[in-house]
Amino acid sequence: MLKVCSRTHPGSVRAINEDFALWDPDLGLIVVADGMGGHNAGEVASRLAVDTLQTFLKQSAAADKITWPFGVDRRLSFEANRLSTAVKMANSRVRRAADERADYAGMGTTLVAAVVAGSRATYTGVGDSRIYAWRGDELQQLTADDSWIGMLQKESGLGPAAFVRHPMRHVLTSVIGVRAEVTVNVQDLSLADGHTLVLCTDGLHGALPDHLIASTLGAEPDLQRAADRLVEMAVASDGNDNVTIMLARHSA
Repeated sequence: MLKVCSRTHPGSVRAINEDFALWDPDLGLIVVADGMGGHNAGEVASRLAVDTLQTFLKQSAAADKITWPFGVDRRLSFEANRLSTAVKMANSRVRRAADERADYAGMGTTLVAAVVAGSRATYTGVGDSRIYAWRGDELQQLTADDSWIGMLQKESGLGPAAFVRHPMRHVLTSVIGVRAEVTVNVQDLSLADGHTLVLCTDGLHGALPDHLIASTLGAEPDLQRAADRLVEMAVASDGNDNVTIMLARHSA
């Protein structure tokens, strides 16, 4: 069984919330997107990406009714191929919408998504929104940030603290809708009893260090109160960005 709770907040300085989150229990689908772009286009990009993802996963629920517009990767599971294709379709749809209207030009969105079936989670991420797994007081980051800082961390072996004031710390190397093609890395995770997936935008993980996210989850067993508390803490700590979190707890 999966229990899902969420919370979103525009932040203390922004009038519009360009984040978008979805929980579809019929599909076992959990998604968080963080839109960007002028003239409120970020709000359009995040919703359009999530809607496109959800639509393809609905249409492809039966294995005999799937069209694979980007081919099939035989190394991946069926669910991983579905999710990879859905993300690529979302990228094409957002890019096409940006080309069709001048006020949408340049819009894009980050996106993290997981499909949970029983005790298996299939997940992916594009951009710098994140998926973590929390269990037994241990918080593990599952997705890698598509950012200059993420790239520098990987190359240098240094931790996040070394780049806190780096001038390119907010520059992303990949988002949904900006380029014609997007690289999608999909992985599977076996969920144990009590495993909690944490999907969040950078408004949360950019304001709160991982150890504080972990300690808050450990101190608050109620999932909704934990989500509320984490968002409130992020807004109080920074507040310059939209903040969104989804918590999904598996029980055997």
